[in-house]
Amino acid sequence: MSMDSNRLIIFDTTLRDGEQSPGAAMTKEEKLRIALQLERLGVDVMEAGFAASSQGDFEAIEQIARHVKDSTVCSLARASLKDIEKAGEAIKLAPRRRIHTFIATSPLHMQAKLRMTPDEVFERAVAAVKACAKYTDDIEFSAEDGYRSEPKFLYRICEAVIAAGATTVNIPDTVGYAVPELYGAFLKDLREKVPNSDKAIWSVHCHNDLGMAVANSLAGVHTGGARQIECTINGLGERAGNCSLEEVVMAIKTRRDFFNLKTNINATQIVPASKLVSSITGFPVQPNKAVVGANAFAHASGIHQDGVLKSRETYEIMRAEDVGWTHNKIVLGKLSGRNAFRQRVKELGIPVASETELNDAFFRFKDLADKKSEIFDEDIQALFKTSNTAEHTDRYRFVSLLQTSETGEQPKATVVWTDNGIEKKSEGVGNGPVDATFRAIENEVKSGAELQLYSVNAITGGTESQGDVTVRLALAGRIVNGVGADPDIIAASAKAYLNALSKLSTDAPCNPQHAV
Repeated sequence: MSMDSNRLIIFDTTLRDGEQSPGAAMTKEEKLRIALQLERLGVDVMEAGFAASSQGDFEAIEQIARHVKDSTVCSLARASLKDIEKAGEAIKLAPRRRIHTFIATSPLHMQAKLRMTPDEVFERAVAAVKACAKYTDDIEFSAEDGYRSEPKFLYRICEAVIAAGATTVNIPDTVGYAVPELYGAFLKDLREKVPNSDKAIWSVHCHNDLGMAVANSLAGVHTGGARQIECTINGLGERAGNCSLEEVVMAIKTRRDFFNLKTNINATQIVPASKLVSSITGFPVQPNKAVVGANAFAHASGIHQDGVLKSRETYEIMRAEDVGWTHNKIVLGKLSGRNAFRQRVKELGIPVASETELNDAFFRFKDLADKKSEIFDEDIQALFKTSNTAEHTDRYRFVSLLQTSETGEQPKATVVWTDNGIEKKSEGVGNGPVDATFRAIENEVKSGAELQLYSVNAITGGTESQGDVTVRLALAGRIVNGVGADPDIIAASAKAYLNALSKLSTDAPCNPQHAV
């Protein structure tokens, strides 16, 4: 793609950088569900993971590469032959594939982290890009902590990696230090000073530590001339998060008069993608979040309501339906049969590995339909989340709950659950029904984990809605999110707590950014 093009490449890294949010680790099956939704969304490139970081990540990338046809599947790799080999192997089945190799280029990172000289970093970067060519001709090079790097060194290393075969050059604001005016000017200077800059697409990857990831990314595009933005659904990512995909996409679309750019994104899939990622990771979307927050299109002020009723454009710069807010329609009920259920699952793009998995979900659906009269798309997504989680990852599984609360008396809970298939029963009392339930489980498991977060969200509207509960536990430096859904909030809470304990009982995933 030439640099005078008006097309902006959307590079989604929810499955890699987004997963580095504490507690956001995903199973292979969950990653595939998100990948297929990203494909429906129309992202140009999806960074499926870091192949060398763990066998689980390798297998997840490999699976995504087998199923995704329309988007480029990418694996991250450090500037090492071992990493690049693993990345190349993981993506080999993808019709469109990319290797994204990186090495730190700032004085601080080179000295304190890498303990390498600039010349050593230079040689490593060039060698890495050349090694990537064995597996693909779509090669991205990232200068980690690029914004805090010496410009003259960046001129030199960027020119060299482009000459070696890099087709995309990324200049990350790794620690969220940038401000828009300066970051845009920084990119512009690089593109002007690097002699062969026109031979590659320039990319931006901004973090949100100062709340400016979206603004910096857009400045990098408008002022700096970048033509790729790296972002995540809901701005998911470690620390304060990454640049938010939904915000940059709708900024480009809504202000086309200013940016004069277009994307391949199907905006009606933004909200479904947001809800899916939130549901799987257990990270709720704040109500006032731009574009995808529950209040994004709500008007409480009388003046605003009057204006919108007379003419929507008075207070709305985009329509709710344009970003997918109409997708939570009623689809099924208790009288719906297996074929109708199967068809809706297919329409939602939920991958089903076997008839057994579909049958399991269908039985869960019929059980849910007995408890609530209207079943929404979000309910069906939650059914498969529960099914996948239970089948593939959970050591502890919820069976049943007896909970009693009486005014003036301490609540009591009796929980029945399984530990690797062996049924357990435990009791507890607490300051409330949820506290009693958690104490009942802890009385038997004795994990010693610290409860850092307890969050309840309604999956759909109405009093019949399923409760979607997130529980965040911390133990020995590990942080995990457990999720559970049920029309009974206390039962959902028990499921979420057991799910979190199951994750704590597994081996800790490797953080690729900090791996040796």
